[in-house]
Parts: sequence; structure tokens; C-alpha cells
Amino acid sequence: METVATTASCATRRRTPRPRADALRNRERIVTAAREMFVEFGPDVPLDEVARRAGVGNATLYRNFPDRAALTHEVVLAVTCRTTERAQEAVAAESDPFAALSRFVHAAADERIGALCPMLSGGFDKSHPELLAELRRLEETVEGLMERAMSAGRLRTDIAVGDVLVALSQLTRPLPGIACLDIDRFTHRHLQLFLDGLEAPAHSELPGSAATMEDLRRGD
Repeated sequence: METVATTASCATRRRTPRPRADALRNRERIVTAAREMFVEFGPDVPLDEVARRAGVGNATLYRNFPDRAALTHEVVLAVTCRTTERAQEAVAAESDPFAALSRFVHAAADERIGALCPMLSGGFDKSHPELLAELRRLEETVEGLMERAMSAGRLRTDIAVGDVLVALSQLTRPLPGIACLDIDRFTHRHLQLFLDGLEAPAHSELPGSAATMEDLRRGD
């Protein structure tokens, strides 16, 4: 399964020694299920439901993740790492810098980047060194994508990386309190409308200032 395999590549890049293959598969099934369910229902979804979707027992879940905070931490790391990999792949695959940015935006949606939003608040440990390193890698990679598109005159210059990541997060999550769990069938359509608004020359002046990653970290 490609989703689990890709998640595993991010996870094993950070962990040594490598766990047994069956243990690693179970762990990554749990992370994949949690990522999906956090997007659909929020980070407070019952963990036994996560275990059920992952196809493992509760004991297996808690053996890998002793509490919700540990699972949430791993999901954030996995989504951040996988999203960075999609940005790197877009750079390698597309010679047109705006096409690379567009490819990344659609790929990031498929990685369920919206799972990051509810977890970067409240009691979540945003200052963990491992998380900060992954977020820095994502920020630098996406900034590089955007800078190349701006330099080529293909991307409007009054935006920053935070604008792209906030829009991605908002457009890839169901609205709270409504039965909109089939949002995936609209997501890429709405993302393309968003991308059309990013192309230069700009057709309007944006209110406020560009959102940086520092703004997002401060909650501004």
C-alpha cells in the first residue's frame, strides 16, 4: 500500500534501529488511520476508532503510542515529512516553476495536510526539536518553490508560504458540524480556483499582509 509505505519512509528516516517489519507496518497503519480520522473528525476522535480503522487491536495502538499526545505528535511529523517530499518531487518533475507549485499544492491535499491544523494548538508541544526540524524543512522547500515561481514572473509577489499552507489546510478539511465527509470530490476543483488566484499578474490587491510561518507559529 503506497500510503503506508511512504509514511514508513518518513518514519524510518528518523528512527534507528529499524523496528521489525510487522511492527513497523502496524505502527504506520495506525498513523495513516489517525491522519485520516483527525481530518474527518478532529484530533479528539476516540483512539479505539483509530485502532479499528487501522485494523489493529487497542493493545497494539497503545503499545506504539501510550497516549493521544504521542500519536498526535507522530501524525504531525508524518504529514509534515510527506508534504515536504511531495514538494521536492514537484521540483524534480516540473521545469515550469508555477507548474511545480501547482503540482505540490494538489499533492499536499492528497497527503491530508489539513490534519495539521487542529493539532498545532492547545496542549500540543509545538517546540519539540524533531517537529521544529521537520517544519523548517517544509518551510524552506515550499519557500524555494515559491521564490522560483516569483522570479519567473509566474507567481504574485504579495504572498508568503503561510498563505499557501493556510489555504491548503482550510480547503482540505470538512467544515465542522456538517455532513460534508465527501469533500474530497471537490477539493482539487477548489484548489485549482485558489491556484488561479495565485498566478501573476495579480487581478486584485490583497488586504492585510502576507502570512509567514512565524505568524502561524505565533497564532497571529
